[in-house]
Amino acid sequence: MTLTVLGIETSCDETAAAVIRLDPENPDGPGEILSNCVHSQINMHAPYGGVVPEIAARSHVSIIDTLVEQAVAEADIELKALDGIAATAGPGLVGGVMVGLMTGKMLALSLDKPFIGVNHLEGHALTVRLCAPLAFPYLLLLVSGGHCQLIAVEDHGVYETYGSTLDDAAGEAFDKAAKLMGLGYPGGPAIEAMAKKGDATIFDLPRPLTGDGGCNFSFSGLKTALRVRATQMQPVSEVDVANLAACLQQAITDCLVERSQNAMKRFSQDRMKPSREISNLKFVVAGGVAANTHIKAALEQVCDKQNFEFHVAPPHLCTDNAAMIAWAGAERLRTGKLSLLDMAARPRWPLMELNEQ
Repeated sequence: MTLTVLGIETSCDETAAAVIRLDPENPDGPGEILSNCVHSQINMHAPYGGVVPEIAARSHVSIIDTLVEQAVAEADIELKALDGIAATAGPGLVGGVMVGLMTGKMLALSLDKPFIGVNHLEGHALTVRLCAPLAFPYLLLLVSGGHCQLIAVEDHGVYETYGSTLDDAAGEAFDKAAKLMGLGYPGGPAIEAMAKKGDATIFDLPRPLTGDGGCNFSFSGLKTALRVRATQMQPVSEVDVANLAACLQQAITDCLVERSQNAMKRFSQDRMKPSREISNLKFVVAGGVAANTHIKAALEQVCDKQNFEFHVAPPHLCTDNAAMIAWAGAERLRTGKLSLLDMAARPRWPLMELNEQ
């Protein structure tokens, strides 16, 4: 008997609702996406060069009911046919999280269905299993606007953090750099497009923390170095902007590759222990920055060198969406890990805390 779950995502500047189906006889995936509706707020936040929390929350309130109705209609099911309701409970902009969380609770209560409050990071961590069969364990690089982490995904709900960002996330660095160079919001796609016109060898930008053998990230110094370089070059031409974009993208790529390679070595060593030995090593990239083709190609190359299988979700499932929330909810529903209706919205919610649940 399959499990059909409605997912709701409102943690940042996308309002999303989706319906997915999980077959318990194939718990490692793939699942079936019956609908996946996303309402983007990019045009609202673009004039500010970043997400404005109050604007985001108000937009979620105005569209969430319509989007849930659309997702259910596109899935061609009735609400009563759902097996569970999942909603992001954090981490994220707490005003927005509250909108989706309260909507999910209301639906679960009125329909007398199980409710699952989903950790947004777990949604990203498990998305690849929605797309194709993938057994645990695997090494995950979660890289987005708000998060940059290397995590050993041992099992559903069992995570070990190898490294995380000490300041800015990679996606945040892209956004801030794009604003500095007048490339608009969101910054990642804008810089990737401009970088194709530039020379990544022109400027020597730093690669913070590389060479220490660790797995943590730092991007604030890189962003500062870019600002200093751009200031020294005033006035900046379009060619200069293209070169700066290419050099920034390459610096971020080099950091992600070097830290991932360090994590691969650690992950491989961990698998040599008799109780944890596996026959094949897997590396998964998730989060919005995973849609960057330059970064993705570089990570795939290092996987080949380190004998890791490379896995990444399609671009539309790398950015924030509700299908990943519905899938994470379905995985929890399958194992009986439900949430109480008094669950609070959480602006911060480390993935490691799920190990205690």
